[in-house]
Amino acid sequence: MTSESIRRVNAENRQIITSEEYVDLVVEFNQNENLLRRYTDGIVQVMNDRYAVVYVPAAQLDNRFITTFGYNVLPSCYGLMSQISLEASGVIRLRRSPVFNLLGEGVLVGLVDTGIDYTNPIFRNADGSTRIAAIWDQTIDSDRYPEYYFYGTEYLEEDINQALQSENPLEVLPSTDENGHGTMLAGIAAGNVDTANNFSGVVPGSKLAIVKLKQAKRALLDFYLIPQDAVAYQENDIMWGLQYLIGVARRLNMPIAICIGLGSSQGPHDGRSTLSHLISVGANFPGVSIVTAAGNEGNTRRHYFSRIRPDSESSVVELNVGENESGFTMELWGTAPNTYSIDILSPSGEYIPRIVEGLRVNRTISFVFERTVIYVDYVMIEARTGDQVIVMRFENPTSGIWRFQVYTRGDLEGSFHIWLPITAFISPNTYFVESDPYTTITSPGTSINPITVTAYNPSVNNNLYQSASRGYTRIGEIKPDVAAPGVNIQAPDLQQGYTQISGTGAAAAHTTGIAAILLEWAIVRNNYPGVDSAQIKRFLIRGASRNPNLSYPNRDWGYGIVDIYNVFDILRASTQDG
Repeated sequence: MTSESIRRVNAENRQIITSEEYVDLVVEFNQNENLLRRYTDGIVQVMNDRYAVVYVPAAQLDNRFITTFGYNVLPSCYGLMSQISLEASGVIRLRRSPVFNLLGEGVLVGLVDTGIDYTNPIFRNADGSTRIAAIWDQTIDSDRYPEYYFYGTEYLEEDINQALQSENPLEVLPSTDENGHGTMLAGIAAGNVDTANNFSGVVPGSKLAIVKLKQAKRALLDFYLIPQDAVAYQENDIMWGLQYLIGVARRLNMPIAICIGLGSSQGPHDGRSTLSHLISVGANFPGVSIVTAAGNEGNTRRHYFSRIRPDSESSVVELNVGENESGFTMELWGTAPNTYSIDILSPSGEYIPRIVEGLRVNRTISFVFERTVIYVDYVMIEARTGDQVIVMRFENPTSGIWRFQVYTRGDLEGSFHIWLPITAFISPNTYFVESDPYTTITSPGTSINPITVTAYNPSVNNNLYQSASRGYTRIGEIKPDVAAPGVNIQAPDLQQGYTQISGTGAAAAHTTGIAAILLEWAIVRNNYPGVDSAQIKRFLIRGASRNPNLSYPNRDWGYGIVDIYNVFDILRASTQDG
């Protein structure tokens, strides 16, 4: 079979990318096209040297899909991570210094999110022209897609300016932000100074580049039992968006600070998911800083952790399922080298005996006295981590207490984590009876190289945001890295006024602006050419404000509260000492 026999996405068949008749698989092929040929009905779109997206008929996404194709090829679904601050982080104090009056000049701020209200004056120059260098709107189909991407529409600066000169800009350029989340984060990071409303973004002198994500496909939402009206985005669309933003920065020869204010509780929570890997690679590029939200799952009771001693063999997990819960997916990740298996006791007392582990196990469990159906998949050796994952999909689950006995086999102490979906994808009344607030950092916040940010309230005793996810990662990597303002943060709304939002997404946007300040100082002003995310992270950690009553790093705060003025104060002292 020759490479020509692999069907590829092109200008003629590109409609399959957005078609609900196809589902998207993310395949790690590392330039070995033999790994793509197993998808005989698939159409291939190469993303980069490591990953390709393969579009297969949606009918293939059945209850045996994980057994047939594996766990890691199906993209996870991501939701939004947000629902005074400049002073708290030292930004205003830094601006008052004539030497360090850094406003983001010559730097791009990039967002992969819900889009942007490009007509808002806070994203325009004094002459009315736009500060936005590019928008890639994945939701608008046209032949003006970014080269080789084959979907969506790309609008460049001149297109946006032309629209702004018309009486009805949206009739000329119809991309907008129906949700408001992207506009809010863009404003926090890079909105103009609005003295009348006591508002300023962190870097009002920067340019912006925006990716508006398309909604996840219905077949994928159905498979994961996510409500169809939930705001949910596919992992591969976020990956394309990240790659696009870095490409824009290269084309314009500008450094870029990218904000990812999205999160998912799917995956291994250890920085080894597909998106986490790609973000870590991108964060290594010189002139690129990537900031991710830690997530808002710390107090939702949707994480469970247990150790099992070799002499005890099993652990009991109790899950409360709320009324009117239509369905959800639950993932158990067991630590190697032990293996893991479960039995199930329903609220009505119906018992499913232990499902013995195997290399690949696929079971459909229908209950006699209840409408519930549970689809169970065991993957003994998950491809990226080497650990075991058990995926349970609950359809029409009966409300009440479900009990799972988790067994381990091996001569070492076993341990396992279980995660339920993020808040937006499940009923608030579905939770673990004995939950664990730690190891709740959402993906891609578990990525190793980017800067992962938690949120605190600068107005109330510098308290940690109540819902903030907490570290570390599943394999003990230190996350979050730092904390930033993220409670009741002023942000632009869709009526071109202001509102207040809270969440680690807002904190990530704030920190993205601070990363842009460092990029301006380092690259635009030629003080530290070639700086990347890891080095910017070190600067922020060194300058962070720390509570003398706490030890650092810690699972709540990382290395402390961002203080950009202190970063430069330390740099100044180091220069004088040298």
